Amino acid sequence: MYIRVSLFGQLEGILDYQITQPSKFSNMVKKNPPNLELLLSIFFFFLCSWISLAMAQNKTIPVNVGVVLDDLNSRNGKIWLSCIKMALSDFYASHANYKTRLVLNTRDSKQNVVGAAKAAVDLIKNAEVQAILGPVTSMQAGFLINLGDQVHVPIISFSATSPSLNSLRSSYFFQFAQNDSSQVKALSAIVKAFGWRQVVPVYIDNEFGEGVIPFLTDALEEVDARVPYRSAISPSATDGQILEELYKLMTMQTRVFIVHMRTDLSSRLFAKAREIGMMTEGYVWLTTNGIPNELRYLNSSIISSMQGVLGIQTYVPQTVKLEEFMKRWKRQFQQDNPTIIDASLDVFGLWAYDSAFALAMAIEEVGTANFGFQKTNASFNSAVLESFEVSKYGPELCQALSTTRFEGIAGDFGLVDGQLQSTNYEIVNINGGGARGIGFWTPQNGLVKKLGSSANSIIFSTPKRKLGLGPIIWPGESFTVPKGWENPTDGKKLRIGVPVKDGFTELVKVTKDPSTNMTDVTGFSIDVFKAAVEMLPYALSYEFIPFAKSDGTSAGTYNDLVYQIYLGNFDAVVGDTTIRGNRSLYADFTMPYTESGVVMVVPVIDMRNQNAWVFLKPLTWDLWLTTSCFFLFIGFVVWVLEHRINEDFRGTPSHQVGTSVWFSFSTMVFSHRERVVSNLARFVMVIWVFVMLILSQSYTASLASLLTVQKLQPTVSDIKDVLRNGDNVGYAENTYIYELLKQVGFDDSKIKKFQSFEECDELLSKGSANGGISAVVDETPSMKLFLAKYCTKYTMIGPIFKAAGFGFAFPKRSPLIPDLSRAVLNVTEGEVIMNIENKWFSVEKNCVDNSNPKVASYSLGLASFWGLFLIAGVASILALIICVASFLHKHRHILMHPDDSRGSGWRRIRAMFKMFNEKELSSHMFKSPQHTESIAGASDEVNAAASSNNNLPESPRSYISNHADFAEQATPSTGQVSPEIVSAIDHEHAITIARTC
Repeated sequence: MYIRVSLFGQLEGILDYQITQPSKFSNMVKKNPPNLELLLSIFFFFLCSWISLAMAQNKTIPVNVGVVLDDLNSRNGKIWLSCIKMALSDFYASHANYKTRLVLNTRDSKQNVVGAAKAAVDLIKNAEVQAILGPVTSMQAGFLINLGDQVHVPIISFSATSPSLNSLRSSYFFQFAQNDSSQVKALSAIVKAFGWRQVVPVYIDNEFGEGVIPFLTDALEEVDARVPYRSAISPSATDGQILEELYKLMTMQTRVFIVHMRTDLSSRLFAKAREIGMMTEGYVWLTTNGIPNELRYLNSSIISSMQGVLGIQTYVPQTVKLEEFMKRWKRQFQQDNPTIIDASLDVFGLWAYDSAFALAMAIEEVGTANFGFQKTNASFNSAVLESFEVSKYGPELCQALSTTRFEGIAGDFGLVDGQLQSTNYEIVNINGGGARGIGFWTPQNGLVKKLGSSANSIIFSTPKRKLGLGPIIWPGESFTVPKGWENPTDGKKLRIGVPVKDGFTELVKVTKDPSTNMTDVTGFSIDVFKAAVEMLPYALSYEFIPFAKSDGTSAGTYNDLVYQIYLGNFDAVVGDTTIRGNRSLYADFTMPYTESGVVMVVPVIDMRNQNAWVFLKPLTWDLWLTTSCFFLFIGFVVWVLEHRINEDFRGTPSHQVGTSVWFSFSTMVFSHRERVVSNLARFVMVIWVFVMLILSQSYTASLASLLTVQKLQPTVSDIKDVLRNGDNVGYAENTYIYELLKQVGFDDSKIKKFQSFEECDELLSKGSANGGISAVVDETPSMKLFLAKYCTKYTMIGPIFKAAGFGFAFPKRSPLIPDLSRAVLNVTEGEVIMNIENKWFSVEKNCVDNSNPKVASYSLGLASFWGLFLIAGVASILALIICVASFLHKHRHILMHPDDSRGSGWRRIRAMFKMFNEKELSSHMFKSPQHTESIAGASDEVNAAASSNNNLPESPRSYISNHADFAEQATPSTGQVSPEIVSAIDHEHAITIARTC
């Protein structure tokens, strides 16, 4: 023992010296070759290390695990088993110090559920496995999950992808494969991107196929795509049964199919589809990842029948680790199975590798204690399981598996609620001899052309625009995106229901030739539909079917007609069908092609005034009063400005008042004969004459309108007035207007229906008092037709209710709706709709547009003229202020004379007023000889009057005669008195008047 230790010590020192000083060690070896003792030491070192390793291996803990595969002798069975074995070999090679070692116990399920159940029972009862890898199919996994729950043995499947397995809610089932529900989002994204509205899933009729359908249907509904039919094909279906189902699909309108099945059945399906012409242009075939993932196993003849198919496959990142593994696996598999040539690995093999790797990690994490089973008091659901023992470490192993995380060869490995986390999908197009990648789908960004693209590069498109994906070759080697639907190949036409009615035939009219039994449908709505169909980029075959009884009368209301689409009796409804909320529950509508709204039509009456006092109507009372006041005001202003200098405004007080009023009122007709000589008066009159011009012209126009123009006014202007008055109201038979009137509050006895325009006119003419109606309520297009005939008798009020207008009804989510809606918009925006309206809505020549009349006063009010009156008033007041200010300034010495202390203030003011009433002798109007003579004559008269009354002061003229010294200053040439003399005379005369007063 001592020698061995010594040798080991020497060997350890030599190895340390070699590592730390490699160059010196090499020189030492050259100078001192190793002796025999050293060589023996090295030999004994490696021998002891091998013995120690063998002893350590004897101390590892074996853990039995089961493997259940469909057919161990098949290609897939051998490939998947080899991946599991290689995973364990790689795991323990890199973790040699781990104490646990998985021992595989393989069983063959014989490709059926019973075989899988038998294999699992054998593994649990006899081999006491701690976990089971498998089974392969979802149907087999369903039973094994219940068994695992009972005995606490985890069931790990790397190939069962059905979402229905999650409904079992087992904590002992782990789905180490992508759940099929994760790929439905990718499929719905493709459907949305191309704008397809109907999709038919074609799936295998078993648990694998049925499990994904609910999720696929929900995903399609989220993108407004409908599933009108589900095609389930039995796993054991014969070629004849497959052909029968394909022929059924051909008779349908939908041309978009999603195939969800394994390659053994899908290869037969596509072969038969190509045989009957369903792989030609216009068809769309999408597949789930089950087919592209196994495409490498299919022969060329099967792939040739799938040309143009668009599918998704699980995306596996191409890493160096994966490439190295693929090389090692292919080399090892070829050595173990030399008879299998050109074997390739699919994604299920990669998941099998990662599953075994994860299971080895989890078992090591549980601990190093001996794994085993123990008796339990729990009761089992089956008598067969009564003798089973329960795994002691099952819960701990489940917990360890749930938290396992590592970088697998298929990508990041991690579980969420027992399922492998969803990863990206690659969009592939099958052409030539295989699949060609054209894009990707990621849970974060949806459809993208390249991985790593931001959310801004998400692909959006319409059926008419090419996607941002790579080039797609569709079935029939077509590069044109299929629209997703076609006319059925069985020759059926669209069965279009049309309403039957007696009145309003301009909208829809159904006539039947009794000799040929042929039905002819015409009208405004029919022409609009035909024009829209002509604008479609494809031909649409249809036939009109009247919604009538055997006797030719209407079979029901418009609601009943639309409901026939839901029942499948009609493929569409064309006519004057209003878009209503309750109808949209059973059908979808195109864009409306008419005006929206519900209106009311009522009789009109002529509101022209024919009484004796109609001449007062043009102006309101406030305007009459204001005008009268301004007449008096303007007369006063002109008198103030003119009476001192204008003989026309002088005389007795009554004469002056009459003249002023006459002058002011005569300006209304511009017949005044008095002249105005003052500039201020002229300024006022210019403005006032302008005001009178505007006012008189407006009065004349308004009076002429009242006497000559016809004033048609509605008898009522609101539906509430009809209800309040208790009058009857009418509606068209079989329309929804009856429901609206009931909601307003009309009693059934007050609601009367009519079937034609003539009957409606008769009811309105009678009136509500005579058993008729006071108003009719209907939609705008119908009432426009009515007014086109009776425009002089009735008028239209409203809309009184909102409505969406007329539209064409189709089944829910019909692919025709988007195309026809665009066509309807093109029709209504162009000249086509004008030509159709002129054809059916022609208006009589004597009809005018009298819709929506407003009940209003035709009298002119003060509000329209207050600005003119304001200007006239301001100008007049301004002229008065200037006149009075000028007079006061000129005669200020009378009020402020210092020598006259006897006169009181009141006397001075009276003197000023009397002076203001006298003529202004200094005015140019009194400077002519004629005026002088008249002044002299007037003076004589005044003097004579003064002699009879000595208390009166002398007149200005007598004062001049008695004061010769002033008279001598008169101008010899003219004989006129100078202004200075007259002013002085006026001053003295004013003082005398003040003293006398």
